Amino acid sequence: MGWLIARFLAALLVVVGGVLGGYLLGQLTHMPAGSLVLGALVGVFGAVLLDLRHGQRLMEWLRGAQEHEAPRETGFWGELGYRMERTLRVRDAALEQERLRLQQFLSAIDASPNGVLMLDAVGAIEWCNVVAAAHFELDPRRDRRQRITNLVRAPAFVAHLQAGRYDEPVIFPGPQGRTLLSVLVRPYGDGMKLVLSQDITERERTDAMRRDFVANVSHEIRTPLTVLSGFLETLAMLPLSEVERQRVLTLMQQQATRMQALVGDLLTLAQLEGSPRPGADRWVAVGATLRQAHADAMALSAGRHVIELAGSDEAELAGSEPELLSAFGNLLNNAVRYTPAGGRIRLQWRWREDGGAEVEVSDSGPGIAREHIPRLTERFYRVDGSRSRDTGGTGLGLSIVKHVVQRHGGEIDIRSEPGQGSSFRLVFPSYRVRRRPVAAPETEPVALARQ
Repeated sequence: MGWLIARFLAALLVVVGGVLGGYLLGQLTHMPAGSLVLGALVGVFGAVLLDLRHGQRLMEWLRGAQEHEAPRETGFWGELGYRMERTLRVRDAALEQERLRLQQFLSAIDASPNGVLMLDAVGAIEWCNVVAAAHFELDPRRDRRQRITNLVRAPAFVAHLQAGRYDEPVIFPGPQGRTLLSVLVRPYGDGMKLVLSQDITERERTDAMRRDFVANVSHEIRTPLTVLSGFLETLAMLPLSEVERQRVLTLMQQQATRMQALVGDLLTLAQLEGSPRPGADRWVAVGATLRQAHADAMALSAGRHVIELAGSDEAELAGSEPELLSAFGNLLNNAVRYTPAGGRIRLQWRWREDGGAEVEVSDSGPGIAREHIPRLTERFYRVDGSRSRDTGGTGLGLSIVKHVVQRHGGEIDIRSEPGQGSSFRLVFPSYRVRRRPVAAPETEPVALARQ
């Protein structure tokens, strides 16, 4: 209340001063009554004028950006300016805190692996994160305030939004058909909608591969079992000569061997997928491993092919020797099986300019059409299923090779053209290969069952 008393006293002093001035003027002009009234009016006018001046300065400060302090007047106007300034500063601090919270919240949503899209009551875009922008091919700034149905024209998505039943997600191809999106819509607020999107392309591909894998395993195992069952029934029910019996037993042995190879490859894949990666501190002599794989391929070929070996005896590769021998052997076995008699096969170790190295198996076989190459490492994928069964393959060899090279930090590169042969390269990073500093006797690699 101090400002109120001070303001009252200031106004009283101004009026009293005006009255005294009017009294003195009345003594000089011999008009005391009129002079007193005039003096009082002048005092009141002066007090009002002073208030107007203080009020004008405060209004000018309020109209501005309030970057500086409010006018530091005494009395009422000073107190009013101080309280207004404090209120505005508290409001600005609260707004800044809310802005930071909103920014942190949006940053967290922006970092989400799923797409988040906010729509207003009429379906216009309020905000979207970068993942949603990538899913729907939107521009987060340019497309703001645009209706989502004008930008995303997928019929399934538009019908889902218009139906108003959002219990289940809707699945539809993304723009250009390159992805498969799963979109979930959740209403909130006053008619607003939250659109959550997820790229399920890889998941659907994996599910399809798993379904195909189960179906293929069932088929691959059922076929030899059917043959074995038929031959067993034949042996049990029909009198056979010794020659016929030996032929049936030979065919049964072939089918049992085929099924054993299939189960062995399946167990190898399960072991590769379920075990930790080979460490980078166990070094394998590349020359000895390549010679072992070359010798196994020569035995499988039985002189029907020319198989060359070009390697580096001073090279070492960090990893698991049985796994590497399995990968090299599978590539050579495929080359032997699919290259016609009289063809050439080459196994080679090559250093790369980036410090890494690669193992290449090339052949002069029939080659592979380009559309098949991306799927060659899938389990049981065959360019020609009948040909693969005739040559004794299980359809899992290249899948094993891919897992082995990935477990050693590398990748497989396949190049082939129909009629031009094929080239399979296993590329290893620089930290997995080295040159042996001094000559040392090579140890024989551990034998691994042919995959």
